[in-house]
Amino acid sequence: MAQTTYSIRMDSDLKKAFDSICEDFGMSSTTAINVFAKAVVRERCIPFEIRSENKGMKAFRALRASAKRNGLQDMDINEIDEEIRQAREGL
Repeated sequence: MAQTTYSIRMDSDLKKAFDSICEDFGMSSTTAINVFAKAVVRERCIPFEIRSENKGMKAFRALRASAKRNGLQDMDINEIDEEIRQAREGL
């Protein structure tokens, strides 16, 4: 298999910390990045959760949890639209 070079920019403190942890695992940072890339290709996803806990996402998660507790998570789009219409009209 042909080899190629992949160059990335990274904060120098992050690189030092990453290199140190990789060394603790007994591998180079290059090996660790290759392990990551192979996992992404194999699983067809990032092998860990990526999320943002901004206010909007927190509110969305809270609404989803509330809907689940109240048995509303299975509403179809028409039911959701009707509920929004009623809320806007104060019904």
